[in-house]
Amino acid sequence: MNDLFDNLLADDGAGDVTLGPGAAILRGFARPHETALVGAFRAMIADAPFRHLITPGGYRMSVAMTNCGAVGWVSDRSGYRYAPIDPDSGKPWPAMPEAFADLAAKAAAHTGFAGFRPDACLINCYEPGAKLSLHQDKDELDLDAPIVSVSLGLPAVFQFGGMARSDRPARHRLTHGDVVVWGGPSRLAYHGVMPLTDGEHPLLGRQRINLTFRKTR
Repeated sequence: MNDLFDNLLADDGAGDVTLGPGAAILRGFARPHETALVGAFRAMIADAPFRHLITPGGYRMSVAMTNCGAVGWVSDRSGYRYAPIDPDSGKPWPAMPEAFADLAAKAAAHTGFAGFRPDACLINCYEPGAKLSLHQDKDELDLDAPIVSVSLGLPAVFQFGGMARSDRPARHRLTHGDVVVWGGPSRLAYHGVMPLTDGEHPLLGRQRINLTFRKTR
């Protein structure tokens, strides 16, 4: 096995994992809904294709992304922000499918956040080698609502740390159908994804798709 996976916490793969107050990995929570989720995201990328955003510092993100919902997350040299219009097409982002919003609400409620109604879903596509550096999700106006993150496709190593970037993050292996929820005292925890290891998923091939649900307003 890859050395990176050898060094993961021993509780990985053995059921739901508590990451901190208001934060948990729900093992396989999305797997019963995979057909609806994959079908919906494939339909959406026909209208809003994946693209590699540019950071305010001028760097090209290794993760390709798109959005659905009332607003989408965008980045360019002027900064990070939510916008109702896809800057590539000049049209509104595709509507959020009911299957997406329903799963996000159920996962949030399962973790203690009843009534979650996301208005944005960031859809990230990781190919081998792509990664997401440690960061906080803090562009939302509503920080009382949790973040709900759904993993599909290839496994990934998820890092979940503390309130400071210098806090050493724990590493957890996420597999197809796992859902991570964090909110409350853990809402601004630093988190990221290690470089994706190559492989072949029977449904999604050589990629990992991540659906991240947020309430922005």
